[in-house]
Amino acid sequence: MSALRKKFGDDYQVVTTSSSGSGFNQGPPEKKKKRQRFVDKNGRCNVQHGNLGGETSRYLSDLFTTLVDLKWRWNLFIFILTYTVAWLFMASMWWVIAYIRGDLHRTHDDKYTPCVANVYNFPSAFLFFIETEATIGYGYRYITDKCPEGIILFLFQSILGSIVDAFLIGCMFIKMSQPKKRAETLMFSEHAVISMRDGKLTLMFRVGNLRNSHMVSAQIRCKLLKSRQTPEGEFLPLDQLELDVGFSTGADQLFLVSPLTICHVIDTKSPFYELSQRSMQTEQFEIVVILEGIVETTGMTCQARTSYTEDEVLWGHRFFPVISLEEGFFKVDYSQFHATFEVPTAPYSVKEAEDALLLSSPLLAPSLCNSGGGERNSSLDGLEALEDSDCTAKLPTKLQKMTGGGCRDGLPRKLLRMSSTTSEMTYSLGDLPMKLQRISSVPGVSDDKLLLGKASKIGSEPMSKSVADLPPKLQRLGGGGRMDGHLPPKLRKMNSDRFT
Repeated sequence: MSALRKKFGDDYQVVTTSSSGSGFNQGPPEKKKKRQRFVDKNGRCNVQHGNLGGETSRYLSDLFTTLVDLKWRWNLFIFILTYTVAWLFMASMWWVIAYIRGDLHRTHDDKYTPCVANVYNFPSAFLFFIETEATIGYGYRYITDKCPEGIILFLFQSILGSIVDAFLIGCMFIKMSQPKKRAETLMFSEHAVISMRDGKLTLMFRVGNLRNSHMVSAQIRCKLLKSRQTPEGEFLPLDQLELDVGFSTGADQLFLVSPLTICHVIDTKSPFYELSQRSMQTEQFEIVVILEGIVETTGMTCQARTSYTEDEVLWGHRFFPVISLEEGFFKVDYSQFHATFEVPTAPYSVKEAEDALLLSSPLLAPSLCNSGGGERNSSLDGLEALEDSDCTAKLPTKLQKMTGGGCRDGLPRKLLRMSSTTSEMTYSLGDLPMKLQRISSVPGVSDDKLLLGKASKIGSEPMSKSVADLPPKLQRLGGGGRMDGHLPPKLRKMNSDRFT
């Protein structure tokens, strides 16, 4: 315990969530009443198909798959029953041939040639069939050349026996080599946890491989099963939502040679965006985890499944480390595979945390609350209120329409917005986004960059009479000197007082 606190700090409290025990005294937190699961912890789906009606014939059309999918007790029963019935049937056929020919009553006649030598009752006919089927050949019972019907039956028996052997033995072999057994050596943590990782609230669970053989092309997926009602009033009892566990970054492709912690970042796109520690007490959901890969030894695709209900998700916990460096190798301690310890975690959802941050930082309000050109429109409205209404009479009619009836000293509105003085500001720097405030505080940053960024940045210096303080576009219009070099005569006359 002292070493653990030295490594993780005094604020961390170690708990265990393993049912088998992991060396800690404290037990898991109290769970809610167990409810019905869609997928068991061992991966079995709790789904039964009923009222199939005439659709049951579809199972017989794929008889081989039906037999493979049956439980072992039914497979063994069908295996034994099929061979027993086939053997008894074929033995009866040999006995019938011997009975019809009268071989059963002339077994001691040395001059008589029977169909099958030394077959004089049903047990002897059964033994002859077994010797023929198993190719044992003791040499005491054999077919003679005086029995064509026996030769035909022998051919039929050989063909039928080969078909039965191929079907039943193949079925048993496939069932024994199914990759489901490989999934037994893939472990999932008994609980999932929610805590901070890399500054983000993250849902995490652990997966491990007990064998030294690898899972080729291992990939993991997560589904959230939760009931909901659509806006149209339709109730979806088991709506499936995808949980991103690194599909966009490739983190869902696993190199599963040691236990890995799978992470789902809770953000605005996550179904857990509004999930908090308090709401988990009333929520009902189930997280289904699907791990797929190719078994290295057989080349068959294996799928392992498990699930976590809302009472198996621990808020404010983190998994205990299980990998340690030894001399020349890395050691994995699976006794701590399910163990977790508590870490300081805020009980709020991501949505609540963002709302609280928005309310506590008014500087972020315009950038978060206004959409599109809201900032620019509000700033422009403030600027338009400062424009003199009578100055439009000095401009030609066409320019009055272009400026919207508002200007000062004959300047276009765009120039006024980029060169307004501090006394004309209607929005303080507190109304600007933080990034723009930092830009506006740096000397030498021109106002045209802020205007292109859709911000209501207003200059802090009065406009100089030279064109050096004007945007580059207006400087080019002025030929690098006075602005009236390329203006119409009327505008040069109107603006002579300002630019001379």
